[in-house]
Amino acid sequence: MHDSYRQAFGRPEDDGLAAMASDLFGDTTAPEGAVAPELALVHVVQGLEAVAAVEAALREDDPFAVAFLDIRMPPGIDGKETAARIRALDPDINLVIVTGFSDFAPAEIFRAAGPADKIFYIAKPFDAIEVVQTATALAHRWQLDRELAATRAELADKVVQLEAQALELAANASKAAHLAAHDPLTEAPNRVAFLRALGERVREPGCFAVATLDLDRFKLINDTFGHSAGDEVIRAICALLSEQIGEDGLVARLAGDEFGMMLSVTGEDEAVMRCERLLRVCSGTLRIFGQSVQNSASIGLVVADAEQERDPIDIMRRADLALNEAKDAGRGLVRLFDARMDESVQFRRQIETGLTRAISNGELSLVFQPIFMGDELELVGFEALSRWCSPEHGMISPAMFIPVAEESALIHELGDWAVGEALEAVKRWPGQYVSVNFSPRQFRRQNFVAQLVAQAQRAGVSPSQLQIEITEGALAEDAERAADTLYRLRQMGFRVAIDDFGTGYSSLYNIRAFPIDTLKIDRSFIDGMGRERESAAIVHSIIQLGRALGLEVVAEGVETRTQLDALLQAGCSQVQGYYLSQPLVAEDAAALAAGGTIADPQAPCEPASAGPGAGMMG
Repeated sequence: MHDSYRQAFGRPEDDGLAAMASDLFGDTTAPEGAVAPELALVHVVQGLEAVAAVEAALREDDPFAVAFLDIRMPPGIDGKETAARIRALDPDINLVIVTGFSDFAPAEIFRAAGPADKIFYIAKPFDAIEVVQTATALAHRWQLDRELAATRAELADKVVQLEAQALELAANASKAAHLAAHDPLTEAPNRVAFLRALGERVREPGCFAVATLDLDRFKLINDTFGHSAGDEVIRAICALLSEQIGEDGLVARLAGDEFGMMLSVTGEDEAVMRCERLLRVCSGTLRIFGQSVQNSASIGLVVADAEQERDPIDIMRRADLALNEAKDAGRGLVRLFDARMDESVQFRRQIETGLTRAISNGELSLVFQPIFMGDELELVGFEALSRWCSPEHGMISPAMFIPVAEESALIHELGDWAVGEALEAVKRWPGQYVSVNFSPRQFRRQNFVAQLVAQAQRAGVSPSQLQIEITEGALAEDAERAADTLYRLRQMGFRVAIDDFGTGYSSLYNIRAFPIDTLKIDRSFIDGMGRERESAAIVHSIIQLGRALGLEVVAEGVETRTQLDALLQAGCSQVQGYYLSQPLVAEDAAALAAGGTIADPQAPCEPASAGPGAGMMG
């Protein structure tokens, strides 16, 4: 019998046995021209020997692919028991029952040594080709099954890893959403969250008050006791305010030592009384790090009732005006807003009127803040910043005239002018790009993409040299439309950047859902890196997130060497700020782009002490 197998696989040993096998089992001669498969044959006589051979092969990590078994064997266990024991040892081996008898029905064999798809039958007498083909096919299938099992195991590991990463990403998203809406020092809501809550409150009935509180001479506390003590004062004041306001109100840290409060009141008298109580609580001596710190504050207050126009931005503006009045009157006071404080309204109207003629009169101009890349600080682009030098009022801050343009629909005319000027400037640069800010109203313009394409074509500038800067607010208002607009911008070759990244409440969602190229870290985080551990952590997280997603990360407002070194060490790809260069007029920007130098990098009609300029859209 064994010699029949040897002959079938092309390895006969005894001609006499071969003749006997041929009489008993049919033609066992390998077909002419057949090539013996690469199979290692092991012969055993008894069932227990077969079981031992399988066990030894498994120990050596060299398992068998196929076992050919006879039902009747020399004294010992029969083929059924042998098959059952082999299957118990090796669930993957293929068993071939070779028999001319029917001592056991196939169903019995299946039950003892299943599964059915790994048990096969060959009847005696058999043909050599049948044995060879069966062994070859089953060995090939066995190998494929092993490879498939390994692949499945690898995929299972990948699934586990992906699930762990998904959980980590969800946790990070939750943490980032919390950071985006909360002040890292006090854990109180920040300005973004406060404005959102105020926007919801104005739509509800009833009278309420908004107050802004600013600590008096807080800089003196930092200078005297150090920034750590100053941070403790901020935390202590926030805790006192939250305790006094209670659950029916809201306390937020708006910036630095300024807090915003929203509380339900019945009228102005109650609002003033409660704010005076808050002022008393926040004034006096605080024990900080074992030292006595004298503290006082000023409050600006505005009461919104149902009969007044309740615009959130205007309410905050009026509260800030009242706060300025309190400070100008000697500090340590509560000042309720009244119409006499609102002289800026008339000035805003003058700005609106003057802005209408400013473009045609040539009063507006662009300056360009250089953007550098890498440790070598290679110049890669410029951010276009608008300037207005009014004959009547001199330099007018973009933070003042851009919102006016936005409200009066002049923003489209102003925006088209700025893009045109930026494209004319970039034509003179050898390879750098220009980055232009766009307001939410511009971004929602019906023909926004087509207008940009037309302007770039008229100027003869590749769209890849123009970067579109938008804020998260512009994306959040209509996410589906925003995604479509960004997709079409990218299709046409324009670059897309999210400005002031980290201050919005949908940051992680935006970078996952929208096609963008660049994240610009808000300057407030850069400014806080040296003072607040949380700001540094946020900056590092944004940089790592951008790098992981293959996005450029630009840090704005770099004003010290320490900030620059920290950003470059963290892996920030691009930087800009007054430490590197202040905004340049077009001629100086072209000279710098070409590798030249600049003698006097000041914008026309701009005093040398001017701070960092706002972008085209503020």
